[in-house]
Amino acid sequence: MKYRRFAAVDIGTNSIRSIIVQVDANGKYKILDDEKVLVRLGEGLNQTGKLAPAACERAIEALSRQKKIIDGYKVRAIDAVATSAVRKAANGAAFVKEIQEKVGLEINVISGEEEAELAALSAFHNFDLEGVRHLIFDIGGGSLELITAQGSHVEEMRSLELGAVFLTETFLKGDPVPPDDYKKLRKYIRRELKEQYANERGSFQCLIGSGGTVTSIAAMVTALRRERYDSIHGYELLRSEVVHLLAGLVRKTNKERRATPGLNPDRADIIVAGVTVVDELMDFFQVNVLKVNERGIREGLILRGLRKQALLPQERQRRTWRSSILEFARSCHFDEEHCLHVAKLALEIFQSLANRYKMGDREKRLLEAASLMHDVGYFINYSSHHKHSYHLIRHADLFGFTPRERELIANIARYHRKALPKKKHEEFMRLSPEDRLLVSRLGGIVRICDGLDRRRNGVVEAVDCRLDGTTLHLRLVGHDDISVELFGARTKGDLLELAFDLKLAIQGTPSEAGE
Repeated sequence: MKYRRFAAVDIGTNSIRSIIVQVDANGKYKILDDEKVLVRLGEGLNQTGKLAPAACERAIEALSRQKKIIDGYKVRAIDAVATSAVRKAANGAAFVKEIQEKVGLEINVISGEEEAELAALSAFHNFDLEGVRHLIFDIGGGSLELITAQGSHVEEMRSLELGAVFLTETFLKGDPVPPDDYKKLRKYIRRELKEQYANERGSFQCLIGSGGTVTSIAAMVTALRRERYDSIHGYELLRSEVVHLLAGLVRKTNKERRATPGLNPDRADIIVAGVTVVDELMDFFQVNVLKVNERGIREGLILRGLRKQALLPQERQRRTWRSSILEFARSCHFDEEHCLHVAKLALEIFQSLANRYKMGDREKRLLEAASLMHDVGYFINYSSHHKHSYHLIRHADLFGFTPRERELIANIARYHRKALPKKKHEEFMRLSPEDRLLVSRLGGIVRICDGLDRRRNGVVEAVDCRLDGTTLHLRLVGHDDISVELFGARTKGDLLELAFDLKLAIQGTPSEAGE
């Protein structure tokens, strides 16, 4: 069988999630279905020590529906786990038995450390962490899993009773949140962190978070900033954004929180406790950046299952943003030789402009990425392929890039031909003024370099660049008649001139006598 299908089910304190993937012979997988249902399985658990009958009934109903979906996809294997609520409840074992009898799912109740291990698997798979000391965390309804790591090497894993449902039921019983209750909540979180990590303050370069609280924060922040992305996976949140968001949520009633843009209304009653945990984590460890892992434990289950089936290497091979881009572009059957050459020429021009226009490694990476993928739109159709490139890149799962960076790359590639950026271009105008200028500048470089390889034969071997006042001098070095490429560069230099406020002076070598 060419493709194999696997499913993972995560029975949490607040929600139940199932994911179905299809795997090819090389261990590459794609998501076929991703289902999430908020069931509040842990509702009232702190008071009674047991799972409530109504909560169990909601969970059985949700699992029955998800099992039917999984069966419909004819999966090869299912890995189903239950976490904090079932682990803690006195009737947890009975509930697991009931699921097996009524739904036909075998459930493995995992420890907090196993939860942490799954969250780490997902983080290592999705982020370039080479040489970075970081803290990975997954916040659920009942517990908070924490993993300290250097690169892809785990140092230690811990599980704390700091889940959003548990904290809400324990401390936040008024509406709106009473100030005294909120102070007690913060004091409790700080004490728990201090007891566990007394000597770790300020030792991490970034946090990587997963779970409904983290994705909700990202969704609310992007809504507030009027940013629109298909996925917030990889989104980077600043501490200031978390602080600002939390200050507003604490003052609101539950009804007002339910109307907050970007927030699932069903999560409104527990969101204050969850965001407070994130805020305290960032404050305690003095970390300013939080990277959002939209996938988390359920993806960790898939990765663990694939390794058990020997479909993934036991040792994780390091992924890079460049290899991810080439893999995506090859799946679109791009002209690799042409795109690699455009990227080479683009970087040569970039180097001549970088210092004056204060462009660094980040801008260089965006330019190279857009250069490599500028023509992927051919995969759909030649006509308007620059627009197709925009949409393909925007929806691509590119390793190592934030949603904002994917949007920038897509726009840069979009302007490699045809019309210049205009006010009527909705995708371009959604960007900030700063980002619009960056897209125009980098798009202008890709645009002229596409003209420099007009016949796709690499005849222009290099570009000697010299910036002199308000003029950028480009001397094309070629091994044959380069008259076509010279014409192409002069025709497609319009955006570069406009964006950098420069004049172009383009000359060819003597071998372009064919002009």
